[in-house]
Amino acid sequence: MIVETEKKLFLLPIWHPDGVRIPQENTQMNPIVSIIMGSTSDLPVLEKAAQFFDEMEIPFEMNALSAHRTPQEVEQFAREAKGRGVKVIIAAAGMAAALPGVISANTTLPVIGVPVKGMLDGLDAMLSIIQMPPGIPVATVGVNGGLNAAILAAEMLALSDEGIAKKVADYKENLKNKIKKANEELGGIQYKFKTN
Repeated sequence: MIVETEKKLFLLPIWHPDGVRIPQENTQMNPIVSIIMGSTSDLPVLEKAAQFFDEMEIPFEMNALSAHRTPQEVEQFAREAKGRGVKVIIAAAGMAAALPGVISANTTLPVIGVPVKGMLDGLDAMLSIIQMPPGIPVATVGVNGGLNAAILAAEMLALSDEGIAKKVADYKENLKNKIKKANEELGGIQYKFKTN
């Protein structure tokens, strides 16, 4: 049986009028995104997702649950997630990769599947997650695409949260600026027959 996740205390940022960030102690946050992995060996795939949510200041939780080794706990988690305030679930799994589909079958929340690279370079997991039966949708990102799963989750949340929408827009603008800068630097590289 799954034990209800303990509520953790975090420091929520408060901004001073001078633009200085002031941490507030003992402020409680509840997760609005849940990151579930089939095994803790999948954690390296999801670290960029966790870092992205930290950067965006989106409260999240991380748990390891297996569709094959802890099926009752997975089903209970999925059924109770919405009632706990979770709005989007990211589920990563490798090989047979049943976890995202089992979660989707037991909740009305959007589920984003992250195929984890394994014996067949993640193709087995990707096909398992993509090929869901009608009525049990799982949005699927690329193999080991933890960061893209987090960005997609933030975009879903941004539909009803203007603060998150602005942060996602700023993030994407920054990506554009990085490419422009890289292209300018590339223009400075000289080759004998290079024309630009």
